[in-house]
Amino acid sequence: MKGYIEERAIEIAKYIIENNATVRQTAKRFGISKSTVHKDVTERLVQVNPALAKDTRKVLDVNKSERHIRGGLATKEKYLHQHM
Repeated sequence: MKGYIEERAIEIAKYIIENNATVRQTAKRFGISKSTVHKDVTERLVQVNPALAKDTRKVLDVNKSERHIRGGLATKEKYLHQHM
């Protein structure tokens, strides 16, 4: 695997853990696609740094379990602004 890809995967993982960031937020911050972020942290990182991959997975699992709540809040906010 290319060195810069491994470095990017580690950098992405650290960002996710430090900021409790979602895949979308991370993709936007690094200027890459959501699929690339997902592939970096679920496949590439496991080979490079399994402990970091495990910690990152925990954050992503929490985000995934809460996303329906965030989606509902975003929709509520959208409609509140439309009626004003």
